[in-house]
Amino acid sequence: MSTKNISRRNLLKTGTLFAVSATSGMALGFTKAPKSILKTEEQTHTLPFRISLNTSTLMAYKLPVDVQIEKVAAAGFDGIELWMRDIMTYLEQGGSTESLKRKLEEGNLKLENIIGFSEWCSDEPEKREKAINQLREEMNIIKDLGGSHIAAPIMGLSRLEPSKMQEYADRYKAILDLEEETGVIPVLELWGMGALRKISDCAQIVIATGHPKASILLDFYHVHRGGNSWDTVDVLNGAKLPVMHMNDYPAEPTYDKLTDADRVLPGEGVCPFDYVVPKLYEAGFRGAFSVELFNKGYWESMDVDTLLKKSFESSVLVLSSALQKAGLY
Repeated sequence: MSTKNISRRNLLKTGTLFAVSATSGMALGFTKAPKSILKTEEQTHTLPFRISLNTSTLMAYKLPVDVQIEKVAAAGFDGIELWMRDIMTYLEQGGSTESLKRKLEEGNLKLENIIGFSEWCSDEPEKREKAINQLREEMNIIKDLGGSHIAAPIMGLSRLEPSKMQEYADRYKAILDLEEETGVIPVLELWGMGALRKISDCAQIVIATGHPKASILLDFYHVHRGGNSWDTVDVLNGAKLPVMHMNDYPAEPTYDKLTDADRVLPGEGVCPFDYVVPKLYEAGFRGAFSVELFNKGYWESMDVDTLLKKSFESSVLVLSSALQKAGLY
């Protein structure tokens, strides 16, 4: 159970929860935690998951990575996913991993993972070797920051060849083996518009590695965008999923025409959270739901603090509602 505290009684009042706007923190029964170095107007919760933020959500504001950490912490999130390019810019400008780690600790933020883009699954051996060297460097940086995971989407392939699934598994195992020297685990990431768009392909690759720490990073939008069914998502061992990207998607256009920019805040689309979240919970998921958006409309209409507030509150509302309706919270 999270150490974050929200008034369950206020949040789940019968007949009022579903009429409350996710923009009104007080109406939801949010409480303020004691002030710390970074957390000033912190909103808190008691959900059995972490509520985290992927800093893609803040991309348009062009904030330095240390400021990203401060603002995410101040908004009450439990964890954060940082982008490697932002970290590298900070380090190149004279910053240090020690100072970023201190920021994370002061903000009581778990570093869920780092978002990087190496071509570790390329069909070209030279590219794979270069990618493994890149990953090793990135994973050592993550270790210095106190993190333990890195997102690993399949880059450089336009489609998967069914006859080569064991090869893909061997390539994934090769980067999983880097955990022995870095302490960081790469998590196979599903992309709805990429070569790895099917949950079944993710599961096949992960199982075929034979590696005990192999895992999958799912995303509500990407699962839908890839044409996957929610009916069998609970076949996966939820306890093996460290994080899942949190967002919603509209009814139109059809799933195969959606783009990253179409992602919306949880509750503003048609994702069947009331059906899916209990499935994930009962399958053992207790990791982080991490808000990931690329919505230009939000960037143009909200300042960064407003978007962070809405991201946190809408996630708590949707997840609490789903568990409450299922009698799990």
